[in-house]
Amino acid sequence: MSNDTQATQARTTPAEMTVEQLAYETGMSVRNIRNHQSRGLLPPPAVRARTGYYGADHVARLRLIQEMQAEGFKLSAISRLIGEHGADADRFVGLRQAVTAPFDDEAPEVLTREELGERFGGDDPKVLAKALKLGILVDLGDERYEAPSPTLLRAAEEVLGMGIPLAPALATIEKLSRASHSSARAFVSLFLDELWKPFDAAGRPDEDWPKMIAAIERLRPIAVDAMVATFRLSLTEEVDKAFGEVLERARKK
Repeated sequence: MSNDTQATQARTTPAEMTVEQLAYETGMSVRNIRNHQSRGLLPPPAVRARTGYYGADHVARLRLIQEMQAEGFKLSAISRLIGEHGADADRFVGLRQAVTAPFDDEAPEVLTREELGERFGGDDPKVLAKALKLGILVDLGDERYEAPSPTLLRAAEEVLGMGIPLAPALATIEKLSRASHSSARAFVSLFLDELWKPFDAAGRPDEDWPKMIAAIERLRPIAVDAMVATFRLSLTEEVDKAFGEVLERARKK
């Protein structure tokens, strides 16, 4: 959170609030506020005459917690980050955004069940269930489905157009997905081992935070380019090998 934002909050937030007033100010329940205090997420209030009083810093901290939760952080992770590295907590929000930001060149596509049936030549519940399990489709309710990667959906459609049944095509996509997860873990491990761990061991210097976020932003396109390039080479080798064996068997006959 920037100094300007904190200054604005200081001007607009009451200097002293009871826990009930703090709950009203942040839209958070008193129970959750006390729970955050018990976890060490929120500094203790100033106590006078047995009443705890909270200020702008408490509001800023609770709003940061809300923001981090909205970005997908669990309370246990927030507790570690804020408890041990309070100054870095807002930076982890930026890091999380860099990790989860969608690729710019492909927007999800929403289709009805009827549209899916038209594109794929039928409405097989088992095939639909498989596509949902693989994450090719996401159920939005009311028989509407989101395709996070329209490119992958088009690939399945084109394979179907070649005369290959959809069920074995999806089975192949499942194998590709497992291989992709393994490759993705390799790239993430490379980042963690070679960039994050030295940065963390150095105490997360302020001047290096932008480098870490930039590295995460660059990691995904670099990984995708490398994956496409290596897959092209592997596909060429496998095609040559497979059809070479086919031709050799035909020659022997």
